Amino acid sequence: MSAPAAVDGVQITEVRAAHRIDEKALASYLAERIPGFKGPLVVRQFEGGQSNPTYLLSDGAREWVMRKKPPGKLLPSAHAVDREYRVMKALADTAVPVPKMELLCEDDGVIGTAFFVMEKVEGRVLADVQMPSLTPPERRAIYNDFIDKLAALHSVDYQAVGLEGFGRPGSYYARQIGRWSKQYEGSKTDQIDAMDRLMEWLPANIPDDDETSIVHGDYRPGNCIIHPSEPRIVAVLDWELSTLGQALGDVAYCCMGYHGNLGTAGNLAAIDHAAMDIPTEQEFLARYCEKTGRPGIENWPFYLVFALFRIAAIGQGVYKRGLDGIASSDRATQFADVCRIRAEIAWNMVTDAKLD
Repeated sequence: MSAPAAVDGVQITEVRAAHRIDEKALASYLAERIPGFKGPLVVRQFEGGQSNPTYLLSDGAREWVMRKKPPGKLLPSAHAVDREYRVMKALADTAVPVPKMELLCEDDGVIGTAFFVMEKVEGRVLADVQMPSLTPPERRAIYNDFIDKLAALHSVDYQAVGLEGFGRPGSYYARQIGRWSKQYEGSKTDQIDAMDRLMEWLPANIPDDDETSIVHGDYRPGNCIIHPSEPRIVAVLDWELSTLGQALGDVAYCCMGYHGNLGTAGNLAAIDHAAMDIPTEQEFLARYCEKTGRPGIENWPFYLVFALFRIAAIGQGVYKRGLDGIASSDRATQFADVCRIRAEIAWNMVTDAKLD
């Protein structure tokens, strides 16, 4: 096996044993559907990401990226590559930058699971929210663009782009709390008291706000491609959790890092924001509200608690897939305490703010 390589800051490896596919069948399928595809097909895998395996495809002249469902028994509604494909295709002509979609295959008989292929966008992936390799002005420019792109997403008319059936308008948090409670219970490995308390508290404290917009569900710097040399976002990736919902769920997800080190959410708490030129939480929210025309945000603690509960449940699912040997990353089994840590931070937020 050759040594791992890095492409745009993301490690590329040989395809892991659990995610091997019939490469000849894939090559034949692509040759019939992608104009100019020649082969031979070379398939490698992106490291990182804990859900849908992601592959780098090459025919020697061009490169594409493929996302597929993982193998094995999956939780209901999880790993929805068809939804990823649909939302990115719908956003192609909006202010939200997305890769060009090439094809969607929902026939499990080709490589074992559904998959889609999209163009490979050139650029940089900055997984660390502190962006240590950049200058302070570059950080500020990228964060401003990051906020602006989120505001642009939430401003898209979902009906005008053909996504009126992408989710159910209204009752977003009730449905999401129910969904992630079921996902957590379905992947539970140990008793976590904080999760039980959150599953009781959240449904009883949902704000009265039923606005509907397209929400990404996992919007963070690590899911964006930055221009190769300019401080701006050229593609937003990983739309697996996208749906129609309430926009502040995305905003709170972005702001969790201001409240501690939460893994993929990053750590924006114990830093000198002014010296690093990274917006504070207040600056983040102010810019978002300005760009969306929102006068302010009421009940902000609820949205943070919900976001933490949700990523706690997601973390538990990652850990369970790691135990089952079907995770998209070899690091999945390191998630043993992630759910508990995130849930306890969320419950402490409830008790510290005397929200209960």
